[in-house]
Amino acid sequence: MAGTKRRSKGRISGENVVIEVSWLYYQEGLNQKDIADKLAISRATVVNYLQEAREKGMVNISLTAPAFTTHRAAVELVEKFGLTSAYIMPDEDADMEEMFTRVVRGAASWLPELLVPGDRIGVAWGKTMYDMAEAMERQRIDDLAVLQLIGSMATPYGFTAEACSTRLGQKLGAEILNLHAPAILSNAKLADELRQEPIIHRQLDRLGSCNKFVFSVGTVERDSHIVGSGLATQDDLAWYLEQGARGVICGRFVDAEGHAIHGPLDDRMIGIPLEHLVGLEMGILVTPGPDKIDASLAAIRGGYVTHMVTSLSVADALLAAG
Repeated sequence: MAGTKRRSKGRISGENVVIEVSWLYYQEGLNQKDIADKLAISRATVVNYLQEAREKGMVNISLTAPAFTTHRAAVELVEKFGLTSAYIMPDEDADMEEMFTRVVRGAASWLPELLVPGDRIGVAWGKTMYDMAEAMERQRIDDLAVLQLIGSMATPYGFTAEACSTRLGQKLGAEILNLHAPAILSNAKLADELRQEPIIHRQLDRLGSCNKFVFSVGTVERDSHIVGSGLATQDDLAWYLEQGARGVICGRFVDAEGHAIHGPLDDRMIGIPLEHLVGLEMGILVTPGPDKIDASLAAIRGGYVTHMVTSLSVADALLAAG
């Protein structure tokens, strides 16, 4: 044993010892004391090396999906709303920021399991989508394409539509099919002319190949992202609210039943029409906080959702409100 300690200590240094400690702990099942004895280091050093391995992304610790999809609230959401599956993150004692982070990470963990070679997955825009892509582990799904569902916009947030689709595509090793057009034009005539441009026309046509999409609904509050992004003005928002708007999906307003509210923005917008997103093979809704309960219910009622990722408290609120 003494000879083994001296040999291990002498031969392993720097990042190699972090890898060695991680292997012994996660792959060979040694406990921290056994590793400390084997490598002639202190138990506290073993703990530090394991923490370093997690922080550097050398190891990925995750619970398998059934831990979240068989939760009581997940089963009740599926039964009540006719979903295919739901993924519920615990949020006891979590503040709003921690709740958001947990749900986003849950979505990042689950989404790759829902995809198969040949899928064409559309992605909406917003902080939830961008942070989900950032949290995802790099992997590769063969013959996968990620499609940007709404045109570009200048925002102060750092999560433009093309940034969301590009980042997600990079993490999944997918073909990235972005829209090379603004999300909103100043007038309907200009928007119609742009849609007829051959390159834009082809890009819009290929959105019809989308068989799955992942999204988070937008709210209709005065400070919502649809206003902050410049997609809609306060006057636009007020008009849609008068028509019964309760949420926003891919830049378009829906009422409490999830029906599209056709209004002044539609003819000026470049992106997928809402009717193309109903009845897809999968509609994966990510709802990270209680501010989106009404909007999420609208999306569910409208037929956009087959799978859902949210927290326990939001799930219970949806069940109570629905």
